[in-house]
Amino acid sequence: MKNTECTIYITTKHGWTQSYRKGKNGWTQTSSNGIVRPLSAEQLLSHILPPLAAIGHLNVRVEPDNRGLRKLKCLLREKYVETKKTRERNG
Repeated sequence: MKNTECTIYITTKHGWTQSYRKGKNGWTQTSSNGIVRPLSAEQLLSHILPPLAAIGHLNVRVEPDNRGLRKLKCLLREKYVETKKTRERNG
């Protein structure tokens, strides 16, 4: 999975959720109240590393986007068809 195919969510113990996405022009942060800010890769790391290091009570999750899921399903389907054809040829 590529960075552009997923969204990172960080939820605080109070229920506030911030999301982080990688687009064509770099990373963006969307706050709980809908404000979107551009981020550098260094800023993204400074927001994500503390929760991953278990500093504070935060929940971090990464979810694939629909376009990433579609691409993955397509690749799996192609591999399945390819494997099925190989098995048929080999008997």
